[in-house]
Amino acid sequence: MKLPNKQCTIETAIAKVRDGDTIMVGGFGVPGTPMTLIHALVAHGARDLTLVKNDANEPGFGIDHLLRSGQVRRLITTHLGLNAYAIELMNTSKLEVQFNAQGILAERIRAGGSGLAGILTDIGIGTELAEGKQEIEFEGKRQIIESALRADVALIHAERADVFGNLEFAATAQNFNPLMAMAADCVIAETVNLLPVGGLNPNNVQTAGVFIDHVTELTALTKEYAVVKR
Repeated sequence: MKLPNKQCTIETAIAKVRDGDTIMVGGFGVPGTPMTLIHALVAHGARDLTLVKNDANEPGFGIDHLLRSGQVRRLITTHLGLNAYAIELMNTSKLEVQFNAQGILAERIRAGGSGLAGILTDIGIGTELAEGKQEIEFEGKRQIIESALRADVALIHAERADVFGNLEFAATAQNFNPLMAMAADCVIAETVNLLPVGGLNPNNVQTAGVFIDHVTELTALTKEYAVVKR
């Protein structure tokens, strides 16, 4: 069986995003953040977006561009501490923010990618993180029901990929990217190095191509946006 070639231009891939979509964005700070896809999304102009990302990046990086262009209505995240502009938007009610403990965010995404409705946890009981959430007693302990997270589109950054979409991540860039690649209806991956099928060592594949819908290779021009610190 011949595997399909999923390579396309960044503009063609990002055109899949629609107003009002929920978008998962990989990355933990700078490492693993799909910088070029984010710039393409700014140019595309889709609005009223819900973003799911571990953090709000620093000023001038990553999703900060989407926040400044006014395209984001809601952010599901773990912290904003490195981005004063995101904090200002939240404090002036221009951005709705849902905070999660970092591990809980990862588990909600994992649950979404695994076909689960949610998870049970005692993390956050008695705090603001539990407000409005259903609690139950399970095996004699109070537990919060945390709903699974899925997205319309996930934006992923990989160090290497083949044209079928098998992905290999560099060091800490593997953070949220593999989880998000399983938890979205459409998954777009940008890669620094695009190889033919068979070009990746099978033992190094960290996300299988069956989860990827589109793969785009960074050009010499776009690589200036793809800052990856190890």
